[in-house]
Amino acid sequence: MGGFHSLQGRYVTIKSSLTPKNLLARCKPWILSPLVGALGGGCAQLLGWPLPWMIGALVSVAALRCLGCLTSPMPYGIKVGQWIIATGIGLHFNQTVLEQILGHLGLVLVGTLLTVFTCVIGIILHRHYGESFATAYFASMPGGASEMVNLGRPHGAELQHVAASHSLRMMLVLVGIPSVYTWLFAGEQAIIAPLSNPDVGWLVLLFVCGGLVALVFQHWRLPNAWQLGALLVSSLFSINFNLHISLPDGAGEVGQWLLGSSLGCHFERSFFRRAPAFMLRTLLATVAAVFLVVPIALLMSWISSLDMRTLVLGMVPGGIAEMSLIAEALGLLVPLVTAMQVLRLLLVLFLAEPVFRFWQSCLREK
Repeated sequence: MGGFHSLQGRYVTIKSSLTPKNLLARCKPWILSPLVGALGGGCAQLLGWPLPWMIGALVSVAALRCLGCLTSPMPYGIKVGQWIIATGIGLHFNQTVLEQILGHLGLVLVGTLLTVFTCVIGIILHRHYGESFATAYFASMPGGASEMVNLGRPHGAELQHVAASHSLRMMLVLVGIPSVYTWLFAGEQAIIAPLSNPDVGWLVLLFVCGGLVALVFQHWRLPNAWQLGALLVSSLFSINFNLHISLPDGAGEVGQWLLGSSLGCHFERSFFRRAPAFMLRTLLATVAAVFLVVPIALLMSWISSLDMRTLVLGMVPGGIAEMSLIAEALGLLVPLVTAMQVLRLLLVLFLAEPVFRFWQSCLREK
C-alpha cells in the first residue's frame, strides 16, 4: 500500500507540473519570442503584408508582451538576423551602382545632412512642453536607441524617454512606410532586376569573413557591429568580384523573423503608458520629418535623375536593414538606400555630441 500511495503521489506531482502555466514557467524566458514571431510572420504572409516576416513577427511579439507575457529576446537573435540580412543587402552592390553613387556623392551628402536637420522639429516640440534640452536633443536625433542613450547619459538626459522615443520611431517607420509605399506605388516598375542564383562557395566565404569582421567591430565596440561587418564584407566582395549572386530562398525571411521577433521585445504595456504626451510628440515629430523628406527627395531627383522613391527611403529616419529590405522588396536601388542610411548613422554618431555641446554653450550664453 505504501508503494501504491508513493506512485500515486508522484503521478499527481507530475500531472500538476504539466499544466500550461507550469510548462511556460519551466521554459526559457525567450522561447515564446521566436515561436510567436514565426506565427505572426506566417499570418502576415497569408494576409499579403509587406515585409511579412519582420513586421508580422514584431507586431505579434509586441502584442504578446502587451498582454502581460514578458518574454525576452532570443539570445543572439538580433546579431544573427543582422548578419544574414546585411550579407544579402551587400550582394546588391556592384561596380555600376557604385559609380552612380560616387557620381552623385556630393548631392547625396547634402540630402543626408538636410534630413539630419529635420530632428530640430522634435527638439523644438519637446522643449516647448518642458523637456530638458538633453532629453529633447538625444530623443530626436535620427540614430539608434542604444547609441543615443549612451551619448545622452553623461549629459543628464532622461534615458527612459530617449529609449522610448527611438523605439517608437522605429516601429512607426517600419510598420508605416512599407504599407504606404505598397499602396502608393503598387504596379510601379522595378528599377533593378532580381539577383541570380546563390553560389554556396561564395556565400560560405562571405558569411565566415563577415562574421570575423563583425567580431572585430564588436571588440572595438562599434554600433551595429554584426550589421556593419557583414555589410562591409559582402559589398566589397560583390563589387570587386562582380558576383551577382543571391541568398538561398528563405534565408532573407529567416533574418527578418529573427530581427522582428527581437525588436518586438522592446514593447509592453508600460511602454505605451509611459509619458503619453511625450510619445504623442514623438509621433508628430516623426510624421513631420517624413513629410519634410519628400520635397527634398523630389528636388534631388530633379537635379540628379535618381529615383525619388529610393531617395525617400534613404532619408527617412529608419534603420539600415529595415529601409534596405523595403527597397529590396519594391525592386528599388538597394545600395543607394543603404549608403544614405549608413552615411546618416555615421554623421549622427560623430557629430551628435559635439553639436550638442556647442548648442548648449550657445543657450547658456543667452
